Order: sequence, then C-alpha cells, then structure tokens
Amino acid sequence: MEEHICEAHSGIADRLSKVMPDESVLYEAAELLKVFGDPTRIRIIFVLCRKELCVCDIASALGMTQSAISHQLRVLKQARLVSSRRDGKTIYYSLCDEHVRTIFYYAMEHVME
Repeated sequence: MEEHICEAHSGIADRLSKVMPDESVLYEAAELLKVFGDPTRIRIIFVLCRKELCVCDIASALGMTQSAISHQLRVLKQARLVSSRRDGKTIYYSLCDEHVRTIFYYAMEHVME
C-alpha cells in the first residue's frame, strides 16, 4: 500500500530526513531524559544546582538515607550528569556542567508556566 504525501509538503520529509540525527544519538538523548524522569534524582539535581555536597548532606537535605542517595548518585554519574571529587575521606558531588543546570532550569520553567 502506497502512502500518500500531499504535494504542497512533499519536500519537507526529505529535508527533515537529511538533518535527523543518527538513531544512536536519539537513543542516547532518550536515555538521558529517562534519568531526569525520577523525582528523587530531580531533587538531587536541585540541591546540587546550589552547591557541591557530600552524600550525608544530600541525604539530610532531602530527608532520605545515605544508601538511597548513593544509589541515585550512581545513576546520575553513569549518565554523566554528576561528577565527584575526593577530599580526604569525603566525596563531594556536583553537576558535571552547565548543560545539566540549564536542562533542569528549563524543565522547571516549563512546568511552572
């Protein structure tokens, strides 16, 4: 069965297909957005937008266990949204870059409209 494309818009699909990113890039973007889909991870990103923190401070700020926070930080690190640095025995977590903060702020702005 042949699909009908209206003549007025026949070139649009061709132009879009030429600029469409590779499937692997689209897949990675979808996976990244899934990481943002968890309320606990969003809360962690929120506090890390303000300040670099250790697990115990994040847990205290969010009223959660350190174990639960550590699990979510592992997911955020694997997604390259959060980085860590060691200072003696303490590991501090921060956002990887401004892109993470920007995505978070745009999401907040969008839902608060």
